[in-house]
Amino acid sequence: MSMFLDTAKIQVKAGNGGDGMVAFRREKYVPNGGPWGGDGGRGGNVVFVVDEGLRTLMDFRYNRHFKAQSGEKGMTKGMHGRGAEDLIVRVPQGTTVRDAETGKVLTDLVENGQEFIVARGGRGGRGNIRFATPKNPAPEISENGEPGQERELLLELKVLADVGLVGFPSVGKSTLLSVITAAKPKIGAYHFTTIVPNLGMVRTHSGESFAVADLPGLIEGASQGVGLGTQFLRHIERTRVILHVIDMSASEGRDPYEDYLAINKELESYNLRLMERPQIIVANKMDMPDSAENLKVFKEKLAANYDEFAELPQIFPISSLTKQGLATLLDATAELLDKTPEFLLYDESEMEEEAYYGFDEEAPAFEISRDDDATWVLSGDKLEKLFNMTNFDRDEAVMKFARQLRGMGVDEALRTRGAKDGDLVRIGKFEFEFVD
Repeated sequence: MSMFLDTAKIQVKAGNGGDGMVAFRREKYVPNGGPWGGDGGRGGNVVFVVDEGLRTLMDFRYNRHFKAQSGEKGMTKGMHGRGAEDLIVRVPQGTTVRDAETGKVLTDLVENGQEFIVARGGRGGRGNIRFATPKNPAPEISENGEPGQERELLLELKVLADVGLVGFPSVGKSTLLSVITAAKPKIGAYHFTTIVPNLGMVRTHSGESFAVADLPGLIEGASQGVGLGTQFLRHIERTRVILHVIDMSASEGRDPYEDYLAINKELESYNLRLMERPQIIVANKMDMPDSAENLKVFKEKLAANYDEFAELPQIFPISSLTKQGLATLLDATAELLDKTPEFLLYDESEMEEEAYYGFDEEAPAFEISRDDDATWVLSGDKLEKLFNMTNFDRDEAVMKFARQLRGMGVDEALRTRGAKDGDLVRIGKFEFEFVD
């Protein structure tokens, strides 16, 4: 079984803020001591950090839930609770993080040591020392900590390589990689010997270097889920140059030109932008008897089917076995890389805007619906946050919450919808009676 994993779905939960405390100063010789309860500590964030030592998402196969610690509760003498440590989750370079609910890309992590907060911890609740006023110098009110952010994430690994080797199975991609780099991919005389992407570093005679990825062989229909190719087409997206390897000996009984068209069709079907990347055609197995004649026919067909004003892709005849033509191919690849810019993987429509953790002024503060049992149901981010941060063990806090609801217009909206005295109203799992 392969130990390479390039997709994962996980759940993250940031820490809740610590609850504020209700306390009073009671010390000898300090009359009318007043409120003395401190604020709760901040909950821990969940932070992704890029670790260049990781190569797959295998760590997320069995560990799919990540929960940061909550902040400590506030203490007496006005002391704040301790804030929780952030939960650090290490991911490999090239990891794309999406929100599972919206499908939007949150971040693309490519630099070693790069950090991104995927879930923010809640702030600590205020202690009663914060609520003292001239009218109420001894309040028995405190807040619960703000809940930490919770979300489901999709992780997708796209290997970091400058050059991608594509082509049908058994055209010699793995052999080529093993000859031009120190990588040692599994090589066999059967289809789909390569079942995971292999990476290697190339150094040319002129001293330039670049990373090459050997990707599992594509077949016709790969972009629709046929064969192994569909699982690994994503890894081509980061490459800047594509080396299209073709078996010019036609040892499998296929036409080399038809192979060329079929693979390009799969690349285009998967992602139109893959065809923006410059290609170099690698005519492999030129040490075989019929290869020279097949290459001549291939060039004629290629020229005949290209627009007269279009620039034909470069063709390099090589033999991985005899190492014929490799130096010229690598120099040309390095030269093409120098003048090829990075390709943006995502446009603005795919990226989630920078997270805003306040309230959207245009969004309604609350919504009212009717449940099957005739209970009125209140919902909405602002209302639910106020509810979660209310300490219902304290009468003053409950009265404060009731005033907040009235100030938001909840009472009037319920009357308008037809709520009567004694009707049940539900917020989450909490129920209370409507009093007109």
